[in-house]
Amino acid sequence: MTGSRVVALGHYQPERVLTNDELATMVETNDEWIQSRVGIRERRIAAPDEQVDEMAWRAADKAIANAGLDITEIDYVVVATCTAIDRSPNIAARVAARLGLGNPAAIDLNTACSGFAYALATADQAIRAGAASKALVIGVEKLSDWTDWTDRTTCVLIGDGAGAAILVADEDPGVGPVVWGSVPEMSDAVRIEGREGPFQQEGLSVFRWATTQLPEIAKQVCEKAGLKPEELGGVVLHQANLRIIEPLAKRLGAVNAVVAKDVVESGNTSAASIPIALSKLVEKREIPSGAPVLLFGFGGGLSYAGQVIRCP
Repeated sequence: MTGSRVVALGHYQPERVLTNDELATMVETNDEWIQSRVGIRERRIAAPDEQVDEMAWRAADKAIANAGLDITEIDYVVVATCTAIDRSPNIAARVAARLGLGNPAAIDLNTACSGFAYALATADQAIRAGAASKALVIGVEKLSDWTDWTDRTTCVLIGDGAGAAILVADEDPGVGPVVWGSVPEMSDAVRIEGREGPFQQEGLSVFRWATTQLPEIAKQVCEKAGLKPEELGGVVLHQANLRIIEPLAKRLGAVNAVVAKDVVESGNTSAASIPIALSKLVEKREIPSGAPVLLFGFGGGLSYAGQVIRCP
């Protein structure tokens, strides 16, 4: 059966850097408090007129250039986001129009922070089913639009940006089986409700779930891919909190893997966090081409998803 593989990545982040020291002038906090609790040093914040579709387009354009792909060959576009303001048209359609694509299927998907892993799985399955041959998968968020900048429990976390991947059909699959699901009793743990939000979360509940339940689920992803954790070349978890990422990688047993810690300089960018972090690692050549990399996202819903891919 034909599967898919990731052949290129790209990412985009806004120019404005918001440091912890600057945040301390806006809300009662300080650099030591933020870094000791979540490990974030700074984050990127989009300009008021810099919209979700623009950031998505910039990341996608970079991924397409890195792939050396003829844009008319892309027949499937899926965008993971929970921060688009407009209900219609969707972000995928706007990105397709900006890029000048032909007539691709274009859908948006919203599972918040697990969105990129979900989107990657749907693109992979569309290719396996013969419904697509070359797919553009994007994770993008402008969380700053939905943030209460007087709430120090949430405003210190967020960042804006976009990441994109190109998948192509291949008889030697480079995208492993997805393990996905949700925790219905925690469906309200992460919220952006109503027309104006703001972003809210039960941080302690999410932290407890992630640090106790996620390692075993991540091991299931490796098992489905036919790998042992120690065989992983990279681990890219949702960049929610460095205090979640570090112990999870350790408990997983990925002793030989490069562990993404982009949260330190990018903050929590929800659905964009995995592709941004992975794109940076590939750009810096910190993970060898062909090495197995675990991707795992978790967040609003409470939803989760993960798969092992071969590094482009």
